[in-house]
Amino acid sequence: MTNKVLIADDEAPIVNLLRATLGEDRYHLLVARDGDEALAIARREKPDLVFLDILMPKVDGFKVCQALKADPATAHIRIVMLTALAQESDRQKATNVGADDYLTKPFSPTELLEKVEEILHGSA
Repeated sequence: MTNKVLIADDEAPIVNLLRATLGEDRYHLLVARDGDEALAIARREKPDLVFLDILMPKVDGFKVCQALKADPATAHIRIVMLTALAQESDRQKATNVGADDYLTKPFSPTELLEKVEEILHGSA
């Protein structure tokens, strides 16, 4: 079974880079362009992993993460914050709302793939 990965980001270049890095042939990729859409897709599709930007329209990534982790139907979903916010306080807030990991932009495609393998398959 192919793992579902939700990319929640409002920046088309980031979405395109993630699509190219992850590969549509390896993962079933879903895309959300704002926080409301991310919540709706995650609740409907139950992805295995979400790459979640913090600074998004409508609902920010912190609130999306908190809502998904608080709901028993979606609490199992692994969430990696993928953001330009690099302050330790942002990392701490992400941890506090339930994020499983945190990567900052710009990111290394190799590092991203290793993170996906580690999260979904237990190996790097």
